[in-house]
Amino acid sequence: MGVVVVVREFEPDKDRVGVEEVERKCEVGPSGKISIFTDSLGDPICRVRHSPAFLMLVAEMAGNRAEEEREIVGMIRGCIKTVTCGKKFSRNGKNLKTVPVFTKLAYILGLRVSPSHRRMGIGLKLVGEMEEWFRGKGAEYSYMATDKDNEASVKLFTDRCGYAKFRTPSILVQPVFAHRVSIPKRVRIFQLSPFDAESLYRRRFSTTEFFPRDIDSILHNHLSLGTFVAVVVDVASGDPNHNPSSPWPGSDCFLSDPPESWAVLSIWNSKEVFTMEVKGASRVVRGLAKTTRIVDRALPWLRIPSVPELFGPFGFHFLYGLGGEGPDAVRLTKALCGFAHNVAKERGCGVVVAEVSSREPIKSGIPHWKRLSCDEDLWCMKRLGDDYSDGSVGDWTKSPPGRSIFVDPREV
Repeated sequence: MGVVVVVREFEPDKDRVGVEEVERKCEVGPSGKISIFTDSLGDPICRVRHSPAFLMLVAEMAGNRAEEEREIVGMIRGCIKTVTCGKKFSRNGKNLKTVPVFTKLAYILGLRVSPSHRRMGIGLKLVGEMEEWFRGKGAEYSYMATDKDNEASVKLFTDRCGYAKFRTPSILVQPVFAHRVSIPKRVRIFQLSPFDAESLYRRRFSTTEFFPRDIDSILHNHLSLGTFVAVVVDVASGDPNHNPSSPWPGSDCFLSDPPESWAVLSIWNSKEVFTMEVKGASRVVRGLAKTTRIVDRALPWLRIPSVPELFGPFGFHFLYGLGGEGPDAVRLTKALCGFAHNVAKERGCGVVVAEVSSREPIKSGIPHWKRLSCDEDLWCMKRLGDDYSDGSVGDWTKSPPGRSIFVDPREV
């Protein structure tokens, strides 16, 4: 008797167990690297539910008789948002300024097919059904991210689904040590309110590729732990903006007369969404890692780069909205990352993660361990239709990469 595959919308009460079973069967990420382990909230759709529009589909395998048990053999998640895809010049009286060009963008996340049901066209069918939903919602482009060494995924999207290789950002992962990271005394760190952070991001980063138009929703989300700006303190200069006792002047005042150098980042609490795990480590490696933790806890002043417990489920914080200006921007970024490390330590996280363009000027200021990081994450893009919200951009899939990208923490 034949079997059929039905793709339908995820039903939490009905499908949760089946989806979790497929997740357990699917290995995500190469051995020895960080890979997704489980959803810490027990909610398979939680990774996209913070987006403006989202959907989860499941593929169900069944025989041709109604009484036969149905089995979930695959799933896919998708969301839609409006982002910056380019920029143009606009004249306001005598002033010429650069303004962002927005497009409606869809994102495919978490395509899974049970190993026992691969090479049956299920993945292709899931992608096709999700793209139909994207088109129905008016999305102009669709993109997805995968490990560049995941040949099956790359082949599916580029050879069979019409996607093109688009960007190769770097995923930078830093372990959270048992000791605190010291912040240089000449660095002052301010925490911004969500409203002030929105003003700063819109004024300085709105033309950055992939910048979300609903940045306010991200900054006000309960998973966003705050936005922080670092500057160099110089008491001798007499400049109140650099005085260690002066309060944050507000984004408008700060940007109207900025210091020579500054840096900014925001922290997203991914620990509340899902956990991860490093797989493939030998007993010897695990033993050595445990030894570093013991010594680091006993002698924190030595600042030993200890390896946290990464061989079981652990949470992480994601750093987003990274940027800066001036000759000391890299050094200030490093200080902010140290501050973020200490926040993660207080909240019991295993690692701190950032994803930035491989051409990002401040990339060298982001601490990370190469063994846990990924030099080239692969983003693939597809044009869904011929109509564009603004003709000045043309086909975004053919545009050259810029220096920076804005990585939306809701999709990590």
